[in-house]
Amino acid sequence: MNSIPLLIVEDNPIYAEILRQLLGVISADLQFEIDWVDNAEKAQAAIQQKNYELALLDYRLPTADGLTVLAGIRSLPEERQPAVIMLTGMGREEVAVEAMKRGAKDYLSKDALDTTSLLRAISSALERRRLEIQLRQNASELRERNTQLQTDLKLSREIQEAFLPHVYPSFPVNTPAEKSALNFCHRYLPTTVLGGDFFDVFPVSDHEAGLLITDVMGHGVRAALVTAILRALVGELETIATDPGKFLTEINRRMLGILRNPKSPMFATACYLVMDTQTGQARFAIAGHPTPIHFQRKVGKVAPLSAANFQPGPALGAFENAEFPVCTTTLAAGDTLVLYTDGIVDVADKNGKLFGEERLFETFRQRAQLPTAQLFDALLAEVHNFAAEPEFSDDVCLLGMDVAHVGR
Repeated sequence: MNSIPLLIVEDNPIYAEILRQLLGVISADLQFEIDWVDNAEKAQAAIQQKNYELALLDYRLPTADGLTVLAGIRSLPEERQPAVIMLTGMGREEVAVEAMKRGAKDYLSKDALDTTSLLRAISSALERRRLEIQLRQNASELRERNTQLQTDLKLSREIQEAFLPHVYPSFPVNTPAEKSALNFCHRYLPTTVLGGDFFDVFPVSDHEAGLLITDVMGHGVRAALVTAILRALVGELETIATDPGKFLTEINRRMLGILRNPKSPMFATACYLVMDTQTGQARFAIAGHPTPIHFQRKVGKVAPLSAANFQPGPALGAFENAEFPVCTTTLAAGDTLVLYTDGIVDVADKNGKLFGEERLFETFRQRAQLPTAQLFDALLAEVHNFAAEPEFSDDVCLLGMDVAHVGR
C-alpha cells in the first residue's frame, strides 16, 4: 500500500500529536507519510516544495488563518492542490461553510473528533480529489480529441470544397471564356463544417454541358460522406451522362448498393440537366428535387422550368426500381437557369412562415437587371433579412447558368 503524503497544519503541538495518533489508528485502512507545521507561512512553504495529497488544516493559526492557507492552495496548479479538510472549533460552522465554498473537501470539529469521523472525512476527501483529477484528465483528453477532430473536419472541408467547381468549362469546349455560349456561377453555404449539398458542371460532349445538383438528407459528417460517394459516381458515369434518366437511374442503383447496410437510410434529392448549346435544348430529370428556375430576362418572366408531361422521380436511395423520366424544353439566348437546394426556400421567419418559392421568384423579378452573381448575393441578403435566425438551418446551394448565345 502506497503512503499518502499528508500535511498537518496545527499550531498546538499537543493537538498535532493527537492527530498523528488518530491517523496511526486508521493506518490499517490508509497509510500516511505525515509532515507537521505550526503556522500559515510554513504551511505555504511546505505545499510549494512537496506534492501533498491531503492537508488537515486548522482554522486558527498564528499570523494568518486557515482560509488564507486555503487560498494559497487554490492558487496552485490544479494537479498540485491537496484535498483539504478544515479543522474548526466547536460552534464555528460558519467558518466551515466558508471553507467549503473556497474549496475545502470537508470539515471536522476538533472537539468531537474520533477515528470514525476522521476516516470518513479523509476517505471522502481523497475520493473527491481522485475524481476531480480523473475529470481533469478526461477533459484534457477530450480537448485534445476535439482539437484533432476540428483539424480533421477542417481538412475534410477543404477536400469537400475541392470537389466543387472553381473554374467552369466553356462551351463549345476549348472556346475562350469570353466567347462561351454558357456562363456559370454559384453560391454554396453549408450550415456546418461539412455540408450535404453538392453540385458539378462538366462537359458531356463538345457542345453539351451537364449540370448536377444534389441535396443529401441532413448535414454534417454522414451527409458529407454521401456527397463524396455521389461525386465519385459522377466521374464513373460519364459515358451515360448524355441521358439524364439513365444517369440518375444508375446513380440510384449504385448508391443503394453502397448504402444498403447502414441502420438508418440515407436519401439524396437531385436534378440533372444536359444543355445543348447548338439547339438550345435542355434535357433534364429530377429525383425528388426542386425544379430549376427558368428566368427569361428579356420578358421578365420567372417560373419553374416547364416541359410537356413533366414528372419527377423519387429521391435517390429510396427505391431500387425507381424511374426518372426525361423532360425536354428549350432555352434562348439571354435566359438564365437556376438550380437550387431547398435550404433557401425553407428558411422561416419569427412567425414560422417559410420564405417559399413565390418570394424567391419575386426576388428575381425585382432584380432582373442584375448579373446572376449579384442576383444571388441580393437573394441571400433578402433571405437573411427575412430569417428569424442569423444562420441557415440547412445547407444552401445556388447554381446559375446564363445562356449567352445558341447555335454553332
